[in-house]
Amino acid sequence: MKQKLIPTILCGGTGSRLWPVSRELHPKPFITLSDGQSLLQKAFLRGAVLPNVAEVITVTNRDLLFQTQDQYRSVNSANVAASFLLEPFGRNTAAAIAAAALRAEAAHGEDAVLLVLAADHLIADQAAFALAVERAIAFAQGGKIVTFGITPTAAETGYGYIEAAGNVVLRFVEKPDLKTAEGYLASGGFLWNSGMFCFTPKTLLQEMKVTCPDVLETVKTCIAQSRAVEGAGTYQMELAAENFAQVPEISFDYAVMERTSKAAVVPCDIGWSDIGSWNALGELTLADSDGNRVEGTAIMHDSTNCFVRANGRMVGMVGLDNVLVIDTPDAVLVAHRDRAQDVKQIFAKLKSDGHETHKIHLTAHRPWGTYTVLEEGDGYKMKRIEVKPGASLSLQMHHHRSEHWIVVGGVAKVVNGEAELLLHANESTYIPAGHKHRLENPGQVDLVLIEVQTGSYLGEDDIVRFQDVYGRT
Repeated sequence: MKQKLIPTILCGGTGSRLWPVSRELHPKPFITLSDGQSLLQKAFLRGAVLPNVAEVITVTNRDLLFQTQDQYRSVNSANVAASFLLEPFGRNTAAAIAAAALRAEAAHGEDAVLLVLAADHLIADQAAFALAVERAIAFAQGGKIVTFGITPTAAETGYGYIEAAGNVVLRFVEKPDLKTAEGYLASGGFLWNSGMFCFTPKTLLQEMKVTCPDVLETVKTCIAQSRAVEGAGTYQMELAAENFAQVPEISFDYAVMERTSKAAVVPCDIGWSDIGSWNALGELTLADSDGNRVEGTAIMHDSTNCFVRANGRMVGMVGLDNVLVIDTPDAVLVAHRDRAQDVKQIFAKLKSDGHETHKIHLTAHRPWGTYTVLEEGDGYKMKRIEVKPGASLSLQMHHHRSEHWIVVGGVAKVVNGEAELLLHANESTYIPAGHKHRLENPGQVDLVLIEVQTGSYLGEDDIVRFQDVYGRT
């Protein structure tokens, strides 16, 4: 009998080199490519279409759960079962993979096969990938912990390397300098380290007792103290923050792969990229005769080898060469393509200064839908709010602001103080500061309204929740 396969997607990190599109609450896996699918959706489908899949496990931050579920829902036409392990904060990949292995063991047995995938990589050749997975499964069932080594096509300094002889791992190597990378490429004995793995829970958990028992035991303790809910083809466990903080913060490579005697590698050529910079993402767009690559609308005059990604606005470029322009509604990046890796320095500065553009877009995702900040100034803010059919916001109150809601599409069921209202398009209600209120969409189509806030303080943290169907009280 074929063993169950459990694709396991690690959806963490911020993708700081892909700012301003990637942000803390809308990280790199959620970036949409030109075909309309995000990197996360592609990762889900990459695993879900393989044979004998029992469920897909996703390890991600708890703040990204509802956005992740929305992403999966729109592509999961086969209704593949999904589990979510929700981290309160990142503790690196060893903790995430240990938690996934324990979940798989409990749900599917110690001989199920886990396939660990990154949420933000791209694999162009699905058929070659499926063959590589098939080979990896055979090694995993033989007691190996398998990594996938990518046949290198260039002297890349941004990846770690694996020195290998066939399927035997000789050593793992840190990201090299250019001269060393050129030597690796010329030797033919080195592979790029993809960060994808394959193993059974039995093999991995036994090996973690040897290589990193502190990681395994603290993750076990955390899971024992964590709350889980299950039903309707899904499972969610929110890892207890106090216990998770005790888990050592170490990568799976360091904790297991570099210490184990059970490592094996499957060399493969699968069209893999970690999409680690705007240069890598730009390569996915066809270049014109001047070497320019444009997503969106741009006019290029006497400009060459540039990449433009424009979000709804016209971009004009004159007399430039080898330049990146990434436009979003509230932030624009302009950089030399040779310095694409340094975009993370901009992100780090924004974060240290507490600037909102490191964390959130003007359009923010919530369990019930989205809101978009249209305009704000001294004492006022305007939002476009979209609520999914059947969804509702929490019963809440604000101390420092009042709100005026105007329905522009759909039907709104509103609690405003002691009153309950049903509002249609072109109808409105005013909610004074200090009033309990709730917004619900009882209809079959999206509810769209404009919210005008006024008050002395308009921060998102001015909120008191009394009831919430999403457990945020």
